[in-house]
Amino acid sequence: MANQQEAVSIDVPARLRELREGQRMSMRALAKKSGLSANALSMIERGRASPSVSTLNKLADALGLSITEFFGHVQNRQDVVLIRAEQRSRVSFTRGLWEGLGGEIFSGSVEPFLLTLEAGASSGTRPIVHTGHEFVYCLRGKLEYLIQDKRYELVPGDSILFAAHLRHRWRNPGRTVTSLLVVLSCFAEGRTFHSPRPAKS
Repeated sequence: MANQQEAVSIDVPARLRELREGQRMSMRALAKKSGLSANALSMIERGRASPSVSTLNKLADALGLSITEFFGHVQNRQDVVLIRAEQRSRVSFTRGLWEGLGGEIFSGSVEPFLLTLEAGASSGTRPIVHTGHEFVYCLRGKLEYLIQDKRYELVPGDSILFAAHLRHRWRNPGRTVTSLLVVLSCFAEGRTFHSPRPAKS
C-alpha cells in the first residue's frame, strides 16, 4: 500500500538524551533528581543497559513529564487517530514491550497502549502513582496488581479500574507471556507520573 508506515521502534537512549538536553539538564543533575546513579544513567543513554518500567517512571518524574513522552514528541496532536497494527510505536524495556495505540498523538486526555510481559516481568519494586485513572484488561496470561498493598490477580477476560493516585505496581507471576490492554485517562493539565518516596518507619 502506498505511503504505508511501518512500526517505529523508539530509540530510548536517544530519546532520553533528547528530553534531558531539551531541559538543559546535565546527566549528573538528572541522576541526582531521579535517584539513579550517574553510572546507571550513563549506561542507559549509551544503550548499554535496558531500563525497567520503574526506571522509566523515575526518569519521567524527574523530568516532569508523562512516561509516554518516551514515544516521541508530537507538534500537532490530532482529534482523530487511526493506528494500523503495523504502525504502532514500540518501546522496549526490561523483559517487556510497550506499544502505543495513538494516545501519544491524540488531542484528548486518553492514552491507550498494549503491554507484553515476559515471565517474571514487573514494573519494579517502587510503587507508581499518577493523576487520572487506570484501566487494565488482561488479554493473555496472568497478571498480578498490587494497589495500596492489596493484591489483585487477573486472567484473560478480567479487568481492573482504579484511581491512579493510589500506589500501585504490577508483575507477571506466571511462566508464560502476558498481554494487557492499558488505558490511562483523565489526566490533569501538566500531567506527570510520580513514584512516591518510601514511607518513614
